[in-house]
Amino acid sequence: METHMEKIYGITPHGGKLINLKDLSSEAKTEAEKLPKLTINNWNISDLELLAIGGFSPLDGFMSKADYDAVVNTMHLTSGVVWSIPITLPVSEEIAAKIEPDEKIALVDAAGSIYGTMVVTDKFRPDKKVEAQKVYGTTEEAHPGVKKMYDTGDVYLGGPVKLLKMPSHGNFTDFYMEPIETRKMFHDLGWKTIVGFQTRNPIHRAHEYIQKTALESVDGLLLNPLVGETKADDIPADVRMKSYQEILRYYYPKDRVRLVIYPAAMRYAGPREAILHAIVRKNYGCTHFIVGRDHAGVGDDYGTYEAQDLITSVEDEMGMSFFKFENAFYCKKCGSMATDKTCPHSAEDHISLSGTKVRGMLKDGIVPPKEVSRPEVAKVLIEGMKRK
Repeated sequence: METHMEKIYGITPHGGKLINLKDLSSEAKTEAEKLPKLTINNWNISDLELLAIGGFSPLDGFMSKADYDAVVNTMHLTSGVVWSIPITLPVSEEIAAKIEPDEKIALVDAAGSIYGTMVVTDKFRPDKKVEAQKVYGTTEEAHPGVKKMYDTGDVYLGGPVKLLKMPSHGNFTDFYMEPIETRKMFHDLGWKTIVGFQTRNPIHRAHEYIQKTALESVDGLLLNPLVGETKADDIPADVRMKSYQEILRYYYPKDRVRLVIYPAAMRYAGPREAILHAIVRKNYGCTHFIVGRDHAGVGDDYGTYEAQDLITSVEDEMGMSFFKFENAFYCKKCGSMATDKTCPHSAEDHISLSGTKVRGMLKDGIVPPKEVSRPEVAKVLIEGMKRK
């Protein structure tokens, strides 16, 4: 089904091989024109892309019922490989009824443009309440990931895919790389150990501190912001990207950090999503991954260090190393950034603002204290908020 790359640099990809499901030939496109068409949304397209470029290795398509059940209930694929979040293609009952077993279909966007093909080997009705509870830890619609899942079709299609057209990344094209390319880049830079950092937020001083602490122990940092769909009140990706470039320009060593986008949608699945984030970064060539407090969380749905505990439970199987950091803050008495592990002083000596509070200040055009946010970053964010 998949073609293999000649040389895979660095760490062994998750499950043993780096998948490549791209066929950008005009023949494939012509053939796909004749197939029955299924319209998929931007979320599905970003999953299709990550499957095809090997970000979701070892998956070669949307999950079958067997893999789906195994992942939901045991956090492993049927092959025994760790996998934490189902990668599914939901459709309505009516659409599912029209698709024959093992039928090949074309996957198109809302405008009818063909992005890929799929052989539908499986059609099944998931129990979404069970999926919500096991994957997101709640069945409440107040959770954005759960609501999104409930709002999709009631039948999941499973089967292998091919990507026939690369999605556009607009202004971020210069920061787009496939796993095979980041791996070669790390090799060419001479980096043997690389730490990945996932973010959907601007980088505050606390993030900077944990990234640099990790950077003391490895050769390089892959700053890998998520630029797919996020919730409406998250800061838009273009504004965030500009803020990352600013902080890297002024505060990081040029030869030890690379900024590459992660073209995925945000699921807000907390601990389980932290594992998915790590798996994908391993496929991109990272040997280490940072798990901060409340990783991939939303509201108060998850315990502060729940993601770290869950990732610790599969650490030996993951074949990579994790930096697990406590909440960082600026301590006036220490005169530096610190955590409870390194600072003996009380909370009144600590300068620490929640993301919500910082967002509020930025909206009002107020530059947060320099102990919380770098002024260059705050400036970009305030301008971005004004535009929004």
